[in-house]
Amino acid sequence: MASTAVHEFKVEMTCTGCSGAVERVLGKLKEKVDKVEIDLDNKKVFVTSALSADELLETIKKTGKETSYVGVRN
Repeated sequence: MASTAVHEFKVEMTCTGCSGAVERVLGKLKEKVDKVEIDLDNKKVFVTSALSADELLETIKKTGKETSYVGVRN
C-alpha cells in the first residue's frame, strides 16, 4: 500500500463556494482521502492521501478552477 502524504495545491478560490466545490469533488474519493484542509486566504488546499499527486490534481481540476501542484508538505 502506498504511504500517505500531505499534498499541497494552489487553487484559484475566491469564496467559500469555491472551497466548497473543492471539498465536494475530493469528498467523492471517500476513503482514499484522509483529510482535506483549505486555506482560502492563501488559495491553498492540503490533501492527506495515499493517492498520487496527479490523481488528486485531476480531481481538483474538475471544479473548473485553475489548479497547480505545489509539492509534498513535510
